[in-house]
Amino acid sequence: MNTKTLLHIAVRNQAIYIANDKKIQEVTNTLNKTTSVLLANAQKLGFTFSEALLRQLNATTPTYKNEVLEMLKEVTGTKKNWTPLVKGWDVPTGETVLDHLITVFANAIGSKKGTTLPCGHLIPEGTFPLDRYNGCPFCGTPFEFGEIENYGQGSKLKVLELWTNEDAHAYFMDLLQSKTALDATQVDSLKQLLTIYTIPEGIKIGMKETTMLVVDTLVEKEEAATAGKLFKTPTDILRYLWYKHTGFLQIIEPKTIAKRQSKNAAHIHRILDKSASAKLKSKADLKLKYSRQECRRVAQWLNELPMKAAQACEIMHPKRGMWVRFIRALRLAEYSKKKGFENLAELLDVFYNEKYTVFQGRVNYYRLRQDANKTFSMLKKRPGLFARSLFSNMLWFGAEETLAHFREVLDKIPARLVLTLNMYAQNYFNPNMQRSVKPLGGTNKRIPANGLLKLYNAEDLKAMQEKIEQLCIEAIQLRFEGQENNNETIYIGEGLYKIPLSIGDRSESVQDLPSALMGTRFPLEGSTVRLFMQWGQGLPAQHLDMDLSCRVAYPNKSNFCSFSKLNIIGCKHSGDIRSIPNKVGTAEYIDIDVDALARDGAKYVSFTCNAYSNGSITPNLVVGWMDSKFPMKISAKTGVAYDPSCVQHQVRITQGLAKGLVFGVLDIEAREVVWLEMSFVGQVVQNLDVKGVEVLLAKLDSKMNIGHLLELKATAQHLKKVDDTNVADEVYDRKWAMNTAKVTQLLVD
Repeated sequence: MNTKTLLHIAVRNQAIYIANDKKIQEVTNTLNKTTSVLLANAQKLGFTFSEALLRQLNATTPTYKNEVLEMLKEVTGTKKNWTPLVKGWDVPTGETVLDHLITVFANAIGSKKGTTLPCGHLIPEGTFPLDRYNGCPFCGTPFEFGEIENYGQGSKLKVLELWTNEDAHAYFMDLLQSKTALDATQVDSLKQLLTIYTIPEGIKIGMKETTMLVVDTLVEKEEAATAGKLFKTPTDILRYLWYKHTGFLQIIEPKTIAKRQSKNAAHIHRILDKSASAKLKSKADLKLKYSRQECRRVAQWLNELPMKAAQACEIMHPKRGMWVRFIRALRLAEYSKKKGFENLAELLDVFYNEKYTVFQGRVNYYRLRQDANKTFSMLKKRPGLFARSLFSNMLWFGAEETLAHFREVLDKIPARLVLTLNMYAQNYFNPNMQRSVKPLGGTNKRIPANGLLKLYNAEDLKAMQEKIEQLCIEAIQLRFEGQENNNETIYIGEGLYKIPLSIGDRSESVQDLPSALMGTRFPLEGSTVRLFMQWGQGLPAQHLDMDLSCRVAYPNKSNFCSFSKLNIIGCKHSGDIRSIPNKVGTAEYIDIDVDALARDGAKYVSFTCNAYSNGSITPNLVVGWMDSKFPMKISAKTGVAYDPSCVQHQVRITQGLAKGLVFGVLDIEAREVVWLEMSFVGQVVQNLDVKGVEVLLAKLDSKMNIGHLLELKATAQHLKKVDDTNVADEVYDRKWAMNTAKVTQLLVD
């Protein structure tokens, strides 16, 4: 069993994994020397251990304790280079645009008056104060590096719990059975766990995306026949093929990927624009090519699908263009002529000759003709489609008639969809509110309210919201009532009322530190928030310009702090690095003075990172923020300002198509940081749509929290709320909520 893998996954779940074979002595109350040293070092990194964990660690070998410490150092990034461009950057260097212009001119004419740096640039006398820089102030190439000097400045330690073999396997099962799509952290964890544990026979996998990961594992073990039994529709097969080809678990159209990569390669300066070549390269990379073995495997899967050809083709229709490419690349026409592939032959015949009707087309046909009975009769055959089009049909046909038909299929709709309807009704039926959407493979966009809302008055729209809420709450309570439960008391932790349910808005970045759901609010301990960004670890020296910025929103204006504006009211930037050193990476920081911004009347601050270089944000880039009620020091000698004990939250970019990313929003009045992910197009923070951030915040605020859902459960099952975990039959606290996949088991279908 891979102990390091399980240890890594355990830290993400705010725990430490200890296997039984790691213990060399009986559990005692007296701490030995090596345990005391481990505890002291962990506290410097911002961690401490629960009593149960501490006792178990005390019984392990010194070697294993060292493994634990090395893992904590790895996830906190203490071995990375955190040196910024400017030494003691909390004091401005006084550099101006004129300094840059003089340097450009001096280098152009070949002047000899000044200092020549290792990068080759000459810095004229009287311009940049070179003693304040760790590299070239003109081109942003670092030369000098320093170590982390300040540890243990954090005011709040993360308490790590004990994880055993049973806990690790239970987490594996929770991921497989999760009733909502897994985020990037959970996907990464499941991939690793699939190499350790065997997949139980007969297990019901909760989501299509999760199934793809299981199928991939089975195929690698040469169990293609077993994998084929997990496919229910042709779209499942297409999803798997596309995942293997692109790494995306969602089916993002090839033209969307090519368009995004082309936009990412565009540049403000036309001479550096590489969008055309990037588009050609993307199209070349997306070309399909398969071996004979792979072709036969897919042909077998399609041939054995448990559905009629016409039904299968109707499901294939929305991605018809992609299917045509795959059919050719997989030589399916050739295999359809072989003996034993008669079902595949029929499927291709029906598909190419279009001997099928498209369900959505018929729904639209009756809908446009105002034929409510036939429209709803068809929608009731597809409850999921009915739920997704419920709001628009209420405006089109009227609320009473629509909801009357919807009630007939309400029990067939997944709980996550029912809750989604309840969460977003308030925003949808507000004619003055724009909505935030994110198309597959695209960036967050604002869309206007449905035009039909203008046909209804405020009272009618409010009544629609209330009817949706009442209907959804009743549906959830009925499902809870249908569960057998002999318990009498329940404990609901206060912190659960601030944690949203993990429905929609999945995160695309990995959280190596204890993970959180998008929309989680982090209360501030102090009056300074320090943003940090580290990138380039393990890469050769090259020009790779990533930028850390923030956008300050006021009631009637906005401002920004970035490489082009290092100091504004309440914000200080550590300097712009444009080239990375060999293998060790580099870093940028921004200090945000919350008190100063509050006095200046600011509402909130958006934390952003951008790829100024051609292409998307580089993989393994780490961004996050630090907070402490104690002063967080900045090295006057090197400028290093990173202290792992102060890190409140951080994420690591693994892959994707994002050019710019909002990774948090500071609510100045509430003194809270909201963690979210919002991708946007553009090289600089000025491209960020401030209104779009507000719309996304409104969407996240409308989400039901875990505490509210547990209240519904308590009411439906007649459970008495208690304030003491020791007397409660059911305990739901923040520790339980850490496993978001387990939380989804509350969604009763």
